[in-house]
Amino acid sequence: MRRRGRVWARGAAAVACCLAVLTGCGGGGGAPGGDAAVGAAADDVGPVPYTAPPPPSRAVVTALPADGAQDVQPEGAVRVSAAQGRLVSVRLADAKGTEVPGTITRDGAGWAPDGPLPLGTAFTLDAVAEDDQGQKAAQHSAFSTVARAHTFVAFFTPEDGSTVGVGMPVSLRFSRPIADRAAVERAVQVTADPPVPVAAHWFGNQRLDVRPQRYWAAGTRVTVVLRLKDVQGAPGEFGTQSRDLHFTVGRAQVSTVDLDAHTLTVRAGQGSKVVKVLKVSGGSPDHSTYRGVLVVSEKYKVTRMNSQTVGMGDEYDIKDVPHAMRLTTSGTFIHGNYWAAPGVFGTANTSHGCIGLADEKGGTSKDSPAGWLFEHTVPGDVLEVKASTGDVVPPQNGLNGWNVPWDQWVAGSALR
Repeated sequence: MRRRGRVWARGAAAVACCLAVLTGCGGGGGAPGGDAAVGAAADDVGPVPYTAPPPPSRAVVTALPADGAQDVQPEGAVRVSAAQGRLVSVRLADAKGTEVPGTITRDGAGWAPDGPLPLGTAFTLDAVAEDDQGQKAAQHSAFSTVARAHTFVAFFTPEDGSTVGVGMPVSLRFSRPIADRAAVERAVQVTADPPVPVAAHWFGNQRLDVRPQRYWAAGTRVTVVLRLKDVQGAPGEFGTQSRDLHFTVGRAQVSTVDLDAHTLTVRAGQGSKVVKVLKVSGGSPDHSTYRGVLVVSEKYKVTRMNSQTVGMGDEYDIKDVPHAMRLTTSGTFIHGNYWAAPGVFGTANTSHGCIGLADEKGGTSKDSPAGWLFEHTVPGDVLEVKASTGDVVPPQNGLNGWNVPWDQWVAGSALR
């Protein structure tokens, strides 16, 4: 039987029970408090004087949600308060008896669970308060949390277990828009070994990137902890993931592309030693190549490039572009070029925005300039592109958040 509202102290309940038993045995009725209201003991020792029950507790317990509530949100909807008294105990438990941790405030006036409740779960809530006379009042209610309706997941870059270049950020793309960015960001932890401070930055409401202030050091081991399960990213939308990811930063390689000089200088290892200088051709004046820090995100030995996919109509459709490495989401690559005159590389910028190197058809050569670079590049390697003309790459276009100054990057966190 469910208890509701105020209850008397245990002593009061005992007296009431005793009175009921005596009345039943005495068989007789009359005015309350009169002789007829007093029964006689079985051994006829004399009348038992009437004892009035103690007054009910002045404490008032209020519990939310209401008894019988359904589809209760897992955060912020469950709380208990006490007026004219102090809470002395609160027990919130599921059908298996597993209790949910919670905290009573120092003044005893309130209680709330310590974290979000599991979805689609039935609970019972029992709270007891005590007034200044020591009399107790209790409240009981039962409710259930909302069942899983809409969920979201995070698609992550780089892949678990991969080895990457020094410019690879942690990039999470969420399957649904995130309204409570702070809650989601709190559920993501990125740590490095050896340790280095990192910061998160939101690009819109579906992408969260994390990086250090400067490029990772070679050999760094990075751990990404996702605890998104049951985190409410937006009203009625909850995360489903709870997993750990790991990747390793390989050797350091940062290359410089000078589009005015038409060269690509590859620097690697400690001290950024020059290991190769290659001739390139960048974007023409009408289709200039992005400037700034560009990070390799994908590699294809052979791929198709169609101008229609980047909004340039029917200008080109090359079905077998060799040694292609993606630099932006919008379609900027550094790739091999077998169709241009060899004299173009190192002398002129003639492309539609990509960076081209001399190559052979088929994507099998490891000795051509493009083939050599392809073999010596991993996702996360950095190209620092310099030119007298052209726009700086938007930081959200690819994995290019390095173009955001550190103070602005930190300001893009929901927990700043």
